[in-house]
Amino acid sequence: MIFLFKSIKVSLFPNLVDKSAKILSSPKKKFEEKLNLLCNLLHEKINYYNWVGFYFSNFENKTLELKAFTGSPTEHEVIPFGKGVCGEVAVSNKTSLIPDVSLHKNYISCNLNVKSEIVVPIFYNELNIGQIDIDSFTFDAFTKEDMLFLEKISKMVSMEINSIKK
Repeated sequence: MIFLFKSIKVSLFPNLVDKSAKILSSPKKKFEEKLNLLCNLLHEKINYYNWVGFYFSNFENKTLELKAFTGSPTEHEVIPFGKGVCGEVAVSNKTSLIPDVSLHKNYISCNLNVKSEIVVPIFYNELNIGQIDIDSFTFDAFTKEDMLFLEKISKMVSMEINSIKK
């Protein structure tokens, strides 16, 4: 597997932010279709983003529901708040970067090849309404640059939700 070096990642991310903005601003596409296009873009352009998904909160049931993803199918389409990395982020409201999932006590295994994970919350009106979840088949794949990039994507998704709700 070819791993993107830090300098290449940093130079790639601004281009992906621009492409993500174009996807999200497309007036002809439904929201879930835009999320699927974002998943595909990130999965295709960043070789260590082996699974990319968006979970959104069902506050009544206190669960996260998978709305869009690219990568291997998962049986974890509904995750209770507090369970797994995504469930933890639903409660903590903070980005979680797990360099080695085998060492994380609350990790839910979706694929035996997954070695690291990053989960970034999505906020709407200061409420954590969902997450971007990325799995990698590489140990310690995610850096601060990935976190900042995905937090930017999260804010863009939030702005799109805000424009839909108006």
